[in-house]
Amino acid sequence: MSGFLPYGRQTIEDDDIAAVAEALRGDFLTTGPTVEGFETAFAQKVGARHAIAVSNGTATLHLAMLALKIGEGDVCIAPSVTFLATANCARYVGAEVVFADVDPDSGLMTPETLAQALERAAGRRVKAVLPVHLRGDVCDLPSLKALADAAGAVLVEDAPHALGSIGTFDGLAHPVGDGAYSSFASFSFHPVKTLATGEGGMLTTNDSALAERARLLRSHGMVRPAGGDPWWYEMPELGFNYRIPDVLCALGLSQLNKLDRFVARRRELTALYARLLPERAPKARLATSPAHSNAALHLLTVLIDFEGLGLTRRAVVEALKAKGVGTQVHYIPVHRQPYYVNRQGLADLPGADAWYARCLTLPLYPAMTNGDVERVVDALAEVLG
Repeated sequence: MSGFLPYGRQTIEDDDIAAVAEALRGDFLTTGPTVEGFETAFAQKVGARHAIAVSNGTATLHLAMLALKIGEGDVCIAPSVTFLATANCARYVGAEVVFADVDPDSGLMTPETLAQALERAAGRRVKAVLPVHLRGDVCDLPSLKALADAAGAVLVEDAPHALGSIGTFDGLAHPVGDGAYSSFASFSFHPVKTLATGEGGMLTTNDSALAERARLLRSHGMVRPAGGDPWWYEMPELGFNYRIPDVLCALGLSQLNKLDRFVARRRELTALYARLLPERAPKARLATSPAHSNAALHLLTVLIDFEGLGLTRRAVVEALKAKGVGTQVHYIPVHRQPYYVNRQGLADLPGADAWYARCLTLPLYPAMTNGDVERVVDALAEVLG
């Protein structure tokens, strides 16, 4: 459709294409020096000591579980409002998942909902808590860490939405991924994310031992013992092929150079939505952002009382599509997925259900113009009546 505005879209420019072309002409298409260059630059950007580049965002979470030696008999706590991978990574290693409820207006795990989940997990070995910086808003990391510490667990930040976001705690600004409160932070470079490599992901950590273990496990668990023959390798532990190609890291490096510009534009567009929605489409309101969160939003989500308006969400989605406005829903609560219902029954998580009943994601990406935002808001106003 001519002029169609999707809910998210990559921004690929001529210098990105040139960077990829240069990598294609080089000696490495798979693992080469650009991978390490991307890791070094990314770690510096977010303020972490280590960054480990991998094939996709789901792989980052799986590697985090493996590096932390989480397995059978362990429990991980994840919010229900997230993508499937947040919970599934625990199941990949044999651990069980206890779902935390979320704030119905922000979609975020809170200290209160984590405390409730920990009560439901009482008597079991909780090893990790996986807060999700939904849409790009930063969770209350110090409070979540205090609860996790008391339970003998660590935090693993699921942060694919939050590259460029900043949380301010006790007067100090912390870029998401700096590792101040977590063992790992996980990022994705899927095309609609803030930084795109097509597919790809990154783990950040300040723990040298965890970083080394993650690097080992992303490449089949192979090691080359000192003093061995040049061709010799050993596999003391089962690993995976989660390597990312040099050519994708060339794109990632080029995109990383533009991150500040991308973040600034996302904030400008978000501020415009925040101004226009109450004026022109007051029946939709932006999801709530915590006071400590200076978000670089990946998702522009509004909350709409569809039932109260006598409308179905499907009808709204289809009417907006007819006007050239793409939307999406983030997310169907994971605790309602058949796999988890069959495994553990249906949890009572009213915040997650209330979020899902009202949420709708509108277009947000750096190439949008101010006029595009006006067009989206006006279309929404017409559809909602």
